[in-house]
Amino acid sequence: MPESNDVRMTLNYTIDISIERYGNLQAIGMAAETPLTYREFGDRIMVLAGRLAAEGVKQGDHVALLGENSPNWGTAYLAIVRLGAIAVPILPDLPEADVHHILNEMSVPVLFVTSRQIDKIYELNQKELRRIITLDDSAAAQDVLDVTYFSTYLEGEPAPDQSFPEVKEDDIASILYTSGTSGYSKAVMLTHKNLTANAYSAASMLDIIQPGAVFLSVLPMSHTYEFTLGFICPLIKGCKIAYAGKTPTPAILQRLCAHENPEVMFSVPLIMEKIYKKRVLPQIEKSMLLSLLCRTSFGRRFVYKKIGAKLIGFFGGNLQLMGIGGAALNPEVEKFLKEAEFPYLIGYGLTESAPILAGGPPGDPTIAVGSTGKPFSGVQIKIVDPDPATGVGEIFGCGPNIMKGYYQDEEATAEVLSEDGWLATGDLGYMDDAGNLHIRGRSKNVIVMSNGENVYPEPIEHKLNAYPWVVESLVVENNGKLDAWVYPDYELIDEETEGQSQAERRGYIDKCRESTRSEVNKTLSSASRLTKIVERREPFIKTATHKIKRYLYSGNH
Repeated sequence: MPESNDVRMTLNYTIDISIERYGNLQAIGMAAETPLTYREFGDRIMVLAGRLAAEGVKQGDHVALLGENSPNWGTAYLAIVRLGAIAVPILPDLPEADVHHILNEMSVPVLFVTSRQIDKIYELNQKELRRIITLDDSAAAQDVLDVTYFSTYLEGEPAPDQSFPEVKEDDIASILYTSGTSGYSKAVMLTHKNLTANAYSAASMLDIIQPGAVFLSVLPMSHTYEFTLGFICPLIKGCKIAYAGKTPTPAILQRLCAHENPEVMFSVPLIMEKIYKKRVLPQIEKSMLLSLLCRTSFGRRFVYKKIGAKLIGFFGGNLQLMGIGGAALNPEVEKFLKEAEFPYLIGYGLTESAPILAGGPPGDPTIAVGSTGKPFSGVQIKIVDPDPATGVGEIFGCGPNIMKGYYQDEEATAEVLSEDGWLATGDLGYMDDAGNLHIRGRSKNVIVMSNGENVYPEPIEHKLNAYPWVVESLVVENNGKLDAWVYPDYELIDEETEGQSQAERRGYIDKCRESTRSEVNKTLSSASRLTKIVERREPFIKTATHKIKRYLYSGNH
């Protein structure tokens, strides 16, 4: 492919156009606080870029961001790339050892950090690190580390004659460490064009969303899913971004949505599944009339539409689109959303594709429930080595959003990236006749049984997770048989067994385990049936998008 390497697909050019176009509109702020306008946001980016340049940060340098979402995080990121430097966003839930590994490998001269994260760098021994800037002006670490407040660092006017090096679309904007479900994380190099191409595709799909609309941001910006769709896309469209600032429990979400009335939100399945299990199902189960109505498909649709309208009210009443991605959505929850006429879209992608490969388009009646919709605008998808009987093979993607490669790892890059730009995702799936992509699971997760049959654990887990007493589950192979590990909803069990003895409570859990196993087994092929369900006492360790890190549990019996 010929490389034009223009400047027009850079983040810098993209943001400049928006500032020019939407100057006085609200751009970015914490939910329920006064936001910055596009012009104010642009001025801050320029001042900060000038400060970093004066400090000696130059094109190609790595500058790290370790913190929760905030307007200051966004300002810092865009100031870094303004200079042609490379932003290294670190996921806030990474443990200290991983943070040290990333900072040492990237040898950063400047680190932006928040008070909640700063204790992870107390023991960091790194010569290159010249300045630590606290995004939330925290003085908490002052006695241990020499830190600079973000607001102090930002004081001053942008210099009128300030000029920065020219940045091109194929220059690297970001290096992101994947929070892999299969172990060792890799450093993904994404160019300006990788990120803007995907954001422009999303923006063109959201033609119903007008300038001034509100995007409520609840997922970490340090993950490409929220960065591209929840940060760059709304800025392209002249929308306002409001940051939740807290873990989005249903109660917190409801309060923030009542204040911000968002039109758009991006979520992971876990959030919607929690709302479905804690808010929707109990409404139906506690009412004899609703339970009765739900026995016929007409009655169920009527009930679901009523609940769907309530659910839109829960999200503030203005919701036009809820994007759901980062992990697979439980089919039962999706069926409910579809019949409730809730405005959701499923997306599929990887950090390596910045991130979206398939999703939408909104309003397309041919999108099948259980699929991730059509290939994203500008993206091609093919299924490699499909099984002749099922059509399932490995999913490959190609387009302007595919990464440049893994940082200083040509071998790993060559394993997933072909000469002509096709990315091997490691996921298995098939395309249906309407052009929808269906994901079957990770190729690494497939369990091959002794009779040679392939078992995909994810669909079995979805069936288990639909039970109210189950928070999450993991299906594992154990000596040629299948076991399911289940982390129960102890809150629900406490309610159901109130006033009972420890032995009775244990009996209740055993009964749940056995009845669930026998019910689920009735829906599975003989090779996929569960031998036992094992209670797990604590939650599974998960990635940033709430996928269980399976490699930690394989062969661990």
